Amino acid sequence: MYQVRRMNIGKTPQLDELAHECGLLYSKTVVFYWRTVRHKGLWLKPKHLMRLFTSKKLHAHTADACVQAFFASLKSWRERRATDPTAHPPRKRKWYFRVEYKRSALRLSDGQLRLSNGKGNDPLILKWPWELPQTVVIHWTGTQYEAIATYEVAPHATALGEKVAGIDLGEIHLAVSHDGTQTHILNGRLLRSKRQYRNKLQEHLSKKIDRKQKGSRRRKRLMRSKHTQLRKLKHQIADIEHKQTSRLVSTLHREGVQTVVIGDVRDIRQDLDVGSKQNQKLHQWSAGSVRHMLTYKAERRGMSVALQEEAFTSRTCPQCGHRRQSPTPGRHFHCGTCGFRYHRDGVGAMNIRYKYREEFGVPHVVAAMAPATGIRYMPHSRVAREQSRENVCVGNCTEAAGL
Repeated sequence: MYQVRRMNIGKTPQLDELAHECGLLYSKTVVFYWRTVRHKGLWLKPKHLMRLFTSKKLHAHTADACVQAFFASLKSWRERRATDPTAHPPRKRKWYFRVEYKRSALRLSDGQLRLSNGKGNDPLILKWPWELPQTVVIHWTGTQYEAIATYEVAPHATALGEKVAGIDLGEIHLAVSHDGTQTHILNGRLLRSKRQYRNKLQEHLSKKIDRKQKGSRRRKRLMRSKHTQLRKLKHQIADIEHKQTSRLVSTLHREGVQTVVIGDVRDIRQDLDVGSKQNQKLHQWSAGSVRHMLTYKAERRGMSVALQEEAFTSRTCPQCGHRRQSPTPGRHFHCGTCGFRYHRDGVGAMNIRYKYREEFGVPHVVAAMAPATGIRYMPHSRVAREQSRENVCVGNCTEAAGL
């Protein structure tokens, strides 16, 4: 299991020079590889070009990482073209490219991380408040450079029980879980409002930019403002997703869940024929990032994670096994056969759990279902206020008891 930490490191001539040198090395790899394929019909391997292309301005393993990055893109293209015939292989040259430092090039001393650039070259020095990482990748974010450090960590907790919980990912509600007795709903209305505001803001600013003359100072000022505002909204959306998923995983861990089963919605856009408005919602639906957050946070607490195909899980009654012919309208599921009623996403989470346990479609006795519990987003300021209130209450109660 790996943990990632990010830190902004600004923009310096040294960072520009290193990124440019990595770009030249990557471009040489691209050009030489495709010329060899075109003229000789040979498909080279990474070991061949890592020996051929080196740089006196970079650490040896940093230069190898530039070559390996091209072959990683090549592998991704070969896997993707099996299902997507329009996929293109990596062919573009790079003037700047990311700078990757492996463990052999890293030294930590007195709160400073020393990144070696090879013999005879000045190292890159960063103020580092954490321990020594496994790898560090420096890339350009659009306004400055960012260092991404990777740490290998072990699960720091173990599961408290043997329950299996199914999780149904949704566009309206971030995720809904069911562990056999209790259903939890991550309220996603604030997240939807952030996305809607981002779309309106982007449309408004794009129209203003289009009315300005290209190359003018007003156009450049508006473009910087647009980038800043959209980046702020992006961080707010990520903050909501992180806090919501953390609360759900901690709740499941506290209730004794050992296995988390997440509904697989990776191919939902290919399976559905929807209009442009619904297509935009599906395109902006962050199901992949939410699934990733739930996965690594659950594994960190000692729980296992599995993906489960979720066809017809929101149409099938978990009490009698009857399947509706059409999707459930509204947010509540109602079975016309047995009269069972429950939250639609909660029914989906139940059936995802039943599918994993190979009990899908089998009648179950769930007539006495507990109502679903909602989990809402709480910003840092509100969390601080709640904690201060708890501390004040504890102090007053202690004084009243004479302790």
